[in-house]
Amino acid sequence: MGKLTLTTLRERLFEVADRVIETGIPVAIERRGKTLLLSAEAPASRLARLKRRKLIRAAPGLLVGVKAGKWHEARNLK
Repeated sequence: MGKLTLTTLRERLFEVADRVIETGIPVAIERRGKTLLLSAEAPASRLARLKRRKLIRAAPGLLVGVKAGKWHEARNLK
């Protein structure tokens, strides 16, 4: 759709909004020499939907020599 002026957007707001939602292509709007961008909300990334897990808090060098039998989950996971 290209760039629109704010006046053109006002006249065709619903048409422009529906087109952005259907196609996902943002529309640039010019106002006083500045450009605004009307775009559909981006879907949440796959990483944002993952369940939060406990993290290992240690320097990588300390984890290299840890034997599986010496791992203490309560102490090493926080």
